[in-house]
Amino acid sequence: MKHYFNPVSRAVTTHWMLTELGADHEQVIVDVQSGETASPEFRAINPMGKIPTLVDGEIVVTEVAAICAYLADKFPEKGLAPPPGSLERGKYYRYLFVPGTTLEPMFTFKSLNVSDYPAESTGFGDLERCLATIEEMTPESDWALGPQFTAADVVFGGLLDFAIIAGWLDAPSRKLKAYVRRLKDRPAYRKSHDPSWH
Repeated sequence: MKHYFNPVSRAVTTHWMLTELGADHEQVIVDVQSGETASPEFRAINPMGKIPTLVDGEIVVTEVAAICAYLADKFPEKGLAPPPGSLERGKYYRYLFVPGTTLEPMFTFKSLNVSDYPAESTGFGDLERCLATIEEMTPESDWALGPQFTAADVVFGGLLDFAIIAGWLDAPSRKLKAYVRRLKDRPAYRKSHDPSWH
């Protein structure tokens, strides 16, 4: 497998996932600042010109949640996903997809000071509802699905971690800060995150 990566990008989350799995892969550093993601060679792999991008043989997987879900299913023995068909799988999907489809778009609007839009016509609604969703989904103890750490924590927790660092969350709750602290204490998190960036 090849993992196209830059240490100051969303690819940090997929790097963390690969580290949790101990998955053998080639880390391909992409220099975003010099325009490598716009090169014809990279656009042939990912037309969006985005990282992370995972190439596994003939399969190309893009988007953080999709890569983490793919990897969790590729290595089922690692226990980072509930079994297909289980009731927990629905909850797991929510944790995987709410960050990229709902929370990150809202935070983007917030950071751009965009507030004059019809919230009822957008998939992510408004800031108040997104913050309420974060609070409701953040576990009081353990992990998103209970005692077992999963890819849901990498994706959901990874976004919350970045949101705190980036100042997207003005006043993170005690529960949220405690959850992110538990994530940061994981050996794979410490190994996969550059402390100078945090």
